[in-house]
This record gives sequence, structure tokens and C-alpha cells, in this order.
Amino acid sequence: MKTPAQKIHATTQKFTEIIDIVDNVVILAGGNASLVIEITASNFALLSKKEQDAKIYAYASLLNSLTFPIQILIRNKRIDISSYLKELDEEEIATKNELLAQHIRLYREFVREMVRVNVVLNKTFYVVIPFSSLEAGLGGVKQTFGKNEAEKQAFIQTAQKALNGKAEAIHSQLAKLAVASKTLEKEELIKLFYDIFNDSAIQGSQAQSDIGSPMIKGA
Repeated sequence: MKTPAQKIHATTQKFTEIIDIVDNVVILAGGNASLVIEITASNFALLSKKEQDAKIYAYASLLNSLTFPIQILIRNKRIDISSYLKELDEEEIATKNELLAQHIRLYREFVREMVRVNVVLNKTFYVVIPFSSLEAGLGGVKQTFGKNEAEKQAFIQTAQKALNGKAEAIHSQLAKLAVASKTLEKEELIKLFYDIFNDSAIQGSQAQSDIGSPMIKGA
């Protein structure tokens, strides 16, 4: 008879919808896919009234131009500056200029106190564009990311064509907002999802070396 521990053999990895990442397309379960666009932020409060109005009108134009659904995602992540403080310590020790060392020390203490009193967050903004095999009509219902290699390639090509067309329209509208945008490629997507699922800061080389391994780690 199997013990309770033996019966549990599903990993957390199987509960994610991500099946694969091909180029700039995230292949999802159920015949779905998505594309992620990263957007740079701008401080709306610091803009003049005229510039604010221009951004509001451009944003309204973007929303009114949409003929497909999108998801706007804002990530707030606490910044770990321990490595930065360590670098300041090393610079203070290495410098031979006593006045410069004093300024570095004062600056380091200022940063440490600021982080202790306030939570320092890094905000990143994304537009997620979805694709469903249903968009291809009745024939698309049967076209999913199946086990057959021909089916996989057909689904990938259809998804890429549809998503890249949608992305061009979004990039065009975002340009009117005077913000920079880029479509995330495979390595950038892997780092993003690795970071989301593990909820910790990672090094680029770490994510790159883990491309072929489970995306979710931990106990």
C-alpha cells in the first residue's frame, strides 16, 4: 500500500500554465499563447499640464484602438541593496583620499538609513498580449500545441504571426505616449518568470544556466 508521501508525485511546475517559450512567444496550456511587452515608466506628476493632457489623450487613443484584449501588469519588487552597500564599503577601504572616503561613508550611511525607514521598490510595467487557437476559427480549435511535431510548429507559426501583428499595433500606440517599449525575447522571459515564481533577486547567469531545469524551485 502506498504511503501518503508516495502518492504525492506532482510538482509545483505542473501547476503553471507555461509549456514552452519559443523566441518571443510564451506557449500556454489549452491552445493559448502570449507575448510580453516591457514599458519604461515616466513620472506623470513631474510633467506640465500640457504634457499630462497629451499623455491622457494618447492613452485614451490606445485603449480606443484596441481590437483585442490586453493585460496591463505592474510589478512592485523590493530592492535588495546589500550588494550596493558592500561595494561602497569596498570603495571606502580602497580609496587613498581621506576626504573621498569620508564622503563615501556619509553617503553609505544615508542610503542605509533611507532603506531602513522607507521600503525601496522597483516598479516594472508590462503589456501582455494573449492569443487563443480559437482566433483561427473553426479550424483553429483543433490546432493546439500537441505531441506531434508538425502540430507544434503549425501552432507556433500561427501564434507568432498573430501576436507579432498585435504587438506592432501596441508599439505604435505606445510611441505616441512617448515611452520606450520592447518585446521580451526568450532569455528575458525566462528571467522574468524565474524571478516571479521564485520571488527573489537572481543573477542573469543563474537564470541562463537554469533554462533547461524547472522554473520553480524551493522546498
